[in-house]
Amino acid sequence: LADLYVPREQRGKMISLSVGVVAATALSVVMIGNPDTTIAGDLMSIDAFGMFFKLLFLGAAALTLMMSGSYLTVEDAPAGAYCFLVLSATLGMMFVASGIELITIFIGLETMAVAFYILAGYLKPNPRSNEAAVKYFLLGAFSLGILLYGMSLLYGLTGSTNLRVIATSLGGENQQLLPLALILVTAGIGFKIAAVPFHMWAPDVYEGAPTPITAFLSVGSKAASFAMLLRIFFEGLPSVAIYWQPLFEVLAIATMVVGNIAALTQNNIKRMLAYSSIAQAGYLLIGVVAGTSRGVTAMLVYLSVYALMQLGAFAVIVFLRRKDAIGDNLHDFNGLYFRR
Repeated sequence: LADLYVPREQRGKMISLSVGVVAATALSVVMIGNPDTTIAGDLMSIDAFGMFFKLLFLGAAALTLMMSGSYLTVEDAPAGAYCFLVLSATLGMMFVASGIELITIFIGLETMAVAFYILAGYLKPNPRSNEAAVKYFLLGAFSLGILLYGMSLLYGLTGSTNLRVIATSLGGENQQLLPLALILVTAGIGFKIAAVPFHMWAPDVYEGAPTPITAFLSVGSKAASFAMLLRIFFEGLPSVAIYWQPLFEVLAIATMVVGNIAALTQNNIKRMLAYSSIAQAGYLLIGVVAGTSRGVTAMLVYLSVYALMQLGAFAVIVFLRRKDAIGDNLHDFNGLYFRR
């Protein structure tokens, strides 16, 4: 609503207001703390796991907004809808992190995804931005359909969409469809974390989307997807780990190898960071393969460091875009040492 009263040229006010909203939300998350309880009819859990991810999402959103002001000025893009969509994506991520019910997680995932589809194509005059949005939307919708199909099979097998009920209902007879359900859910989540072979959207979207959004997508969306993965498999499906751990072993190995090798061949720095991000997903999946509490703890520590590293790398690209008006190709960085 503030966008109605703030002139387009004063983008800084919209950014400052949005950062203030994020800070107030983070403060409320800290004040609520870790009561380890469920709310809204057992649809969501307020616990330490969710609190960690919420603060990670909010921190990433704040840093993204702070690096966006100058970028929007350079690209002459409006700030109101941009800030609203960043906050909407963050809200969806927070639902995903707290959801202990498949429908809650899916609604949070859709809220996040729709906001990112629009943000990827936010630079309307830019053909690469339009292409990124269309590819992300089409592949994203396809993968969400696969994920929802897997979730529907889990519901059919257990009679519930609550992860804690599912955890106690699996393991009986008539579970022939369980491997198919696990494969479909793994494939759907594999797209969201950009694991090989579900990674093909990432380089194109990272290259075409506005640079701050690329940063937020590579950190926030990936972290939310790993939160969903941990919730579903460690809280809802621990009794059938014998089925899903081999799947993640294969995904981890393929993702690490392909991500790192493909990064070597890139000429565009955003595409190079995209393949780097794919490789990081492979490293994170090692914690899932381990299947222990120490493995999960290691994943959370790694995600924290990864978020700062990735946002910092893209912040440098945004800064150079503002100061030197250089492009995203590696040869644009030639002589940067002498210029700066």
